[in-house]
Amino acid sequence: MGLDVGSKTVGVAVSDQLGWTAQGVEIVRINEDEEVFGLERVVELAKQNDVVGFVIGLPKNMNNTSGPRVDAAKHYGEMLQTQIDLPIDFQDERLTTVEAQRMLIEEADASRKKRYQVIDKLAATLILQNYLDRKGKLVNLL
Repeated sequence: MGLDVGSKTVGVAVSDQLGWTAQGVEIVRINEDEEVFGLERVVELAKQNDVVGFVIGLPKNMNNTSGPRVDAAKHYGEMLQTQIDLPIDFQDERLTTVEAQRMLIEEADASRKKRYQVIDKLAATLILQNYLDRKGKLVNLL
């Protein structure tokens, strides 16, 4: 399962059973400021989809340094690990949201409102697909 963790939403994607392609599933609403993280819903989705592990995007800076959003993504992974005992890996997601926006504007000609409704799910899909392309099938790794 791929996760794009933000301060207001978590984009969720899963791979097919062979671990070849990623598909967006849902956007889970969260509120970091109020410590509402949607972990229960993510765990529920993981169980429904027979997930064998998680890939969480790390929004590193362009110069490969880590900032507060990287720390927040890692913290989310730690919290998730306390809820479900599955492996968690991290994937550099630099430019993933930019790529998702470009895809929605240029290829899908999506309105701003529509982009807002799907951008995090598409970003999660790209994070997971990049991971699958880089690592190969998750079932062979875990």
